[in-house]
Amino acid sequence: MLKLSKLADYAVVILVRLGQQDGVMASGMLSQVTGVREPTVAKILKILAARGIVQSQRGARGGYHLARPLGDISVARVISAMDGPIKLTGCVDGHDCEASTLCGLCGNWDPVNLAIREALDRISLADMARNGHPASGRACSEPAPLPTPAL
Repeated sequence: MLKLSKLADYAVVILVRLGQQDGVMASGMLSQVTGVREPTVAKILKILAARGIVQSQRGARGGYHLARPLGDISVARVISAMDGPIKLTGCVDGHDCEASTLCGLCGNWDPVNLAIREALDRISLADMARNGHPASGRACSEPAPLPTPAL
């Protein structure tokens, strides 16, 4: 089964919510609006900041904001930031495989891996932010409203 890590999945959710907000959001607020535990949100934001996907702002009104618009960030970039290169098998991209002498499929996974990477590169976080996908006809529920900050 091909499956994203929870961190990559949560990162997409967090980034989409961050992109829907004007200004900065603290990790605690992102935790509230996404339902992802605050320590996990903080860990993800730290990784994303190190990869240049988000920027942090210190201070009393500090938090995080996207380094570029949602439409300029691909799902592939987020997955790679969280999990490393997208590779279906160990032999993709010419890396060693323990069974290469017996398997005979070395290199045959490359076009499959490339197709998946290219598909994920074509999907932006702005695409993910849209409620539902026209091709699927499936609509998602509206995101929870942001809490009003205390003054």
